[in-house]
Amino acid sequence: MITPPFALTVRWHPSPNHGPRPRAVDTLVLHYTGMPTPASALERMCDPQAEVSAHYMVDEDGSVLHLVAEDRRAWHAGVSEWRGEGDLNSRSIGVEIVNPGHEFGYRPFPAIQMQAVIALCQQILARHPAITPCRIVAHADIAPSRKEDPGELFDWPLLAAAGVGFFPSEADLRAVAPVADGDVAGCLARLGYPLRPVATDGRVGGGGVEKALIAFQRRYCPTNLSGQADLPTRQMLAAVEKGLSSC
Repeated sequence: MITPPFALTVRWHPSPNHGPRPRAVDTLVLHYTGMPTPASALERMCDPQAEVSAHYMVDEDGSVLHLVAEDRRAWHAGVSEWRGEGDLNSRSIGVEIVNPGHEFGYRPFPAIQMQAVIALCQQILARHPAITPCRIVAHADIAPSRKEDPGELFDWPLLAAAGVGFFPSEADLRAVAPVADGDVAGCLARLGYPLRPVATDGRVGGGGVEKALIAFQRRYCPTNLSGQADLPTRQMLAAVEKGLSSC
């Protein structure tokens, strides 16, 4: 558990990469930077030619850079989908969490960084009450064919314990029957995962059931990234669906 209060340090460092926001905010997307250094990630998110950005970047020392105003549309989600809807940039806040990622030496997220992420997310949720637990997502959740972040080392249970999202407890798991083998795809779809294969024009963000299931496992069953619906995974699917049923 986080011991409050945590003194969040946020510094304005504007990125030019943003546009008008055509929709109200109802989604929070968490990423890792996936770059060799924090400096290289920041440079990319502030490079007009790169055409990528996020609203915030949380460094490993717990410091936070505010890159794009929340009432502007940052460019962080890319080709993605959640609950049957695309263009998630228009409705989301994007938080980049400094970590080299799977390509450059994926490593655990330091405790002080996790404290900063939690404190920042709590503030974002207070400003945007339409962000319900079922709309606090990983980049991998909304683009399972393309993305892995923030990955299996990210501490989602810690966030949930601090009121950011939902993660089933042991009691929650014991209270449900596992999802049937034949309903795994249906459960993933009901949770919001895109299942359609990626189209040749890149306009669909899903990657089929296996990719969606791996994204689910990265978040909820991080010791099993097989893409196979074993009993613990099906138990977790049932508990997550029940826990988010009121969203």
